[in-house]
Amino acid sequence: MCYYNGVKIKYNDFIRLKELEHQYPFEDLSIAVQSGFEYSNWPVIKPTMNGDWEMVKMEWGFLPFYLKDREAVKKYREGYKDEKGKFHTAVITLNAIGEELLAPHKMFRDSALRRRCIVLSSGFYEWRHVPQIGKSGKILKATLKYPYFIKPAKGNFFLMAGVWQPWTDKETGETIETFAIVTTAANKLMAQIHNTKLRMPLILPEKEAAEWISVGLGEAEISKLATYQIPSLSMNAYPVYKDFRERENPMEEIKAEGLPALIY
Repeated sequence: MCYYNGVKIKYNDFIRLKELEHQYPFEDLSIAVQSGFEYSNWPVIKPTMNGDWEMVKMEWGFLPFYLKDREAVKKYREGYKDEKGKFHTAVITLNAIGEELLAPHKMFRDSALRRRCIVLSSGFYEWRHVPQIGKSGKILKATLKYPYFIKPAKGNFFLMAGVWQPWTDKETGETIETFAIVTTAANKLMAQIHNTKLRMPLILPEKEAAEWISVGLGEAEISKLATYQIPSLSMNAYPVYKDFRERENPMEEIKAEGLPALIY
C-alpha cells in the first residue's frame, strides 16, 4: 500500500509552502516515481523546536531505535536466516495503519504522539485488480492487474500524514531521520482501484495538515485525524503503462481496453 512521503502551527502558515519549495536544497522534488523499497530520501515537513516548521529530507522506511547498525537494518528490512537456519521474515515499515497508531505497545505510538510530519507527494501509483472471465464463462481466480496514477484534482501535491523517528547507527554514530506514511480506509474512488486491501494514504487538506503537525494534540484529536478520508473529487486517477517504472514519463495516461470506468 503506497509503496511507490506548545505553539500551534496556524493554518495561514501553509501559504509559505511554495516559498519553501523553491528553497528546498534537494532534488527530490523532481522525482517522477520512487519505490519505497529503495529506502531513499524524500521531502518531509516537520515542526521545529521554536514552533515553526521546515522542509527536510528523511529516509522512507521507519526504523526502530534498537537496531544496532546498517547490517541489522538490512536484515530487518529484507529478512534473514539465523545460525539455526530459521528464516525471519522482513518487517515493512513504509506505512503505518492510522487506526492502530495509538494502540498500546505499538511501534508507532510514541511517534504518533510526539513526532508527526507531512510527506509531500505529487501523486502515487496503485494497482487495480480486474476479474477475468474464462472460456466457460466463469470468473477465474487469477485477476488482471492494471497500475493507476493518482494525483490531486487541483494543485500540484498531496499532503500525506506521516510519523517519524530518529535512528542512530551505533557503529558509526550517524543519526538520520526516518518516516512512515500513515494509511487510512479507502474512499469511494480508491476502493475501486486498490480493491484488494481497500487502503489509501492519509491525505489531508491544508487546514488538517497544519493541525496534524501542531504541538500538544491529544489522543482523541490524533485518532480523529488519523482516520480522515479525503473526498474522491479531490483526486484524479487514470491507468498507466504496466512498465511505468522504466518509462521516461511514468505518469503517461493510457487507454486500457475492458477497464470499468471509475466512479467519483
